[in-house]
Amino acid sequence: MRDENIRIRVAAPEDAAQLLAIYTPYVEGTAITFEYDVPTLEEFRGRITRTLQRYPYLTAEGGGELLGYAYLSPFVGRAAYQWAAETSIYLRMDSRGLGLGRALYGAIEGIARAQNLTNLEACIGRPAGEADEHLTDNSVEFHTHMGYRMVGEFHKCGYKFGRWYHMAWMEKLLAPHVPNPAPVRPFPALTGPELRALGIEAVAGRP
Repeated sequence: MRDENIRIRVAAPEDAAQLLAIYTPYVEGTAITFEYDVPTLEEFRGRITRTLQRYPYLTAEGGGELLGYAYLSPFVGRAAYQWAAETSIYLRMDSRGLGLGRALYGAIEGIARAQNLTNLEACIGRPAGEADEHLTDNSVEFHTHMGYRMVGEFHKCGYKFGRWYHMAWMEKLLAPHVPNPAPVRPFPALTGPELRALGIEAVAGRP
């Protein structure tokens, strides 16, 4: 169970250094991300800024330190896909198994519903054979526990650390698919009270 002293809040560009420190071991030592090179601090800060223009970018904070983060991003990017978004989550290596992933994903899902999104899609690397030191099926298991279902798998489409990896898509449906769906609300349109009702601390200055 998550520690009561852990708070979920909206990330800010000023958090980039701590969040990049969380992400760096995933790039350098895992196939959880297929990115080869650790982004610069400037690039990473820009990613946070661009995401927050339309989607949530949340972090879990405890003891004055950032312990993990999760965010949504466009799925494919065409207009017809606007009611779907891709999920991403990374936890500090020493903070896994504390319930932070469930807390962050729960908050992200609450925001996605408030934005009128209908689908959440997760792109997940998988071992092409037996699990190795760079990748296991833990992410698939986590998403299954969170209510996602497997919808497809691309075989040996990712190459990292001198070996091939599969890539799976998992999906969670948040709302019925109806004609003339409600317009998607960009994340900045959500108010402070809406976020606080979801257990998320808003940034200063949000109405």
